[in-house]
Amino acid sequence: MIKEQILLIGGGGHCKSVIDVIEQENRFQIAGIIDNDLEIGEEVLGYKVIGHDKNLSELRKKHRHALVTVGQIQSSKIRIKLYNLLKSLEFELPVIVSPRAYISKHAKVSEGTVVMHDALVNANTKIGANCIINTKALIEHDAIVEDHCHISTGAIINGGTIIRKRTFFGSNATSKEYINVDGFIKAGSVIK
Repeated sequence: MIKEQILLIGGGGHCKSVIDVIEQENRFQIAGIIDNDLEIGEEVLGYKVIGHDKNLSELRKKHRHALVTVGQIQSSKIRIKLYNLLKSLEFELPVIVSPRAYISKHAKVSEGTVVMHDALVNANTKIGANCIINTKALIEHDAIVEDHCHISTGAIINGGTIIRKRTFFGSNATSKEYINVDGFIKAGSVIK
């Protein structure tokens, strides 16, 4: 079976985690990495850097799929900028899901989102575009995670909670059920 190719936009630590998920999912072949801070020809986990952001319009002629693989801690600005650039060039941004994650058949996950190993996304949950649902995160029933959010490792979003656009929800943070959360949530926080 010939797998479709995908470009990864950003070659840092988050990219390494996404590479592992893509390899485990076994749906796409990684065509290469785009990163402005790395030299063309450098490798990230055996995959070559094949260009910088300025090369994306030319690369679009050959590649249809791309994914933002820059992480998000302090700000979502870079992820949003790259997402908008990819959309303007008419790339398709697939949903990438680890085979070790669980997503309810009654949940919806939007384009460009990656769901990492051992994450749980339960019934009637909606996950927006260009999100990171990181390793061992739990998104409970009826929760909404809007676009461009990062739900960090081991975070718990309880039922009915709404995570507003561009929110960073730190590792092992926990939300009370049926609340709105917005902004930067520190690791280990309890949001009531």
